[in-house]
Amino acid sequence: MPTLLLTRRLRPVDLYLVDAVLALAVGGLLCPYAALASPLHGGVREPLWVSILTGLALGLPLAVRRRWPISVAVAISGGTTVALATGVIPNFAAAAPAFAIGLSFYTVAVSTATRRSVLCAVGCLALVSVGLVLTAGDLWSRAGGVAYATVMIAPAWLIGWLLRERRALAARQSDQRVHQAATEERLRVARELHDVVAHTLSLIVVKAAVANHVAEADPREAGAALRVIEETGRNALTDVRRVLGVLREGTPYAPTPGLDELPALARQAAIGGVDVQLDVRRDEPDGTVPESVGLAVYRIVQEAVTNVVKHAAPAACRALVTVTSDEVRVEVTDDGRRPVLLGGEGHGLIGMRERVALHGGEFRAGPRADGGYAVTASLPYRVAA
Repeated sequence: MPTLLLTRRLRPVDLYLVDAVLALAVGGLLCPYAALASPLHGGVREPLWVSILTGLALGLPLAVRRRWPISVAVAISGGTTVALATGVIPNFAAAAPAFAIGLSFYTVAVSTATRRSVLCAVGCLALVSVGLVLTAGDLWSRAGGVAYATVMIAPAWLIGWLLRERRALAARQSDQRVHQAATEERLRVARELHDVVAHTLSLIVVKAAVANHVAEADPREAGAALRVIEETGRNALTDVRRVLGVLREGTPYAPTPGLDELPALARQAAIGGVDVQLDVRRDEPDGTVPESVGLAVYRIVQEAVTNVVKHAAPAACRALVTVTSDEVRVEVTDDGRRPVLLGGEGHGLIGMRERVALHGGEFRAGPRADGGYAVTASLPYRVAA
């Protein structure tokens, strides 16, 4: 049970309980001791009840220092000034209320905006300095009294301010991590949706054009095209549901496509008029390539083939995937013609480049010297021991 109390995060009620015990300790032990100390050179000898009230006035406000930090700091500083100026607390015992003052200003600095806490610290420093200057004599000069007051207030305030700044920095870093994670997740979903939708819609558009062209001359071929459109649309709907489903809390992750699904992708591309010659070479056994790398390879081949369907069909396309012990190399080439992209890279090329960059690989895409287009990528990986 004691171990649980020490390791668990304290609740607000626990913190207030600690402050109450601390206030009783300061008010009931430290400050009355200072108030009852014999003053030098005669001085004031106050009744016992005055000493007790003085100690309680300086210690008990600490019980609510988290609720009203500035008010508590002002009250303790004012009480200390009065006690020192009247001689109830002798000047040589000024260190006794310093503990209460330090706690109060630590709380002010850690829980209050910097400007307000600085104004409070400066004001109370001047107030306490008055009490110490008025009692200046054999122990210190007037300048020494101001220095003594500074030592009572400044270190505690500085510690509290540093802790506040550190917490603020940690909060900003946490917000940045959350924002970065959200941004990366949006990019991931955007890439997945683009790859799924662009690929299937390209095939649907091609087959819809065929169906429209032969609708009257050859209804049977038009019907076959419509059936392909229906099947492709169903597959696209399933893929979109899978991508969006993982965004819902509690939804298990469905298996993602990888190297084993590449043959089906090649067969699907044939619907759009592109003959894909797929060659997958494995130097490592199945299951060695991480799932994230397998998905990236699948999406890169899918996007490259989709671009062939959209920009170069009918054309011949060759997709070479080589799996080695430490990386997967992808090369997709075609012999068709493509228009020059005047506006820079499209979303597909950007998505492929991002997927490769996430794995620390290299990516190149551009026209071939002998015609056609080439997309090459290398994705390094490490096998878990």
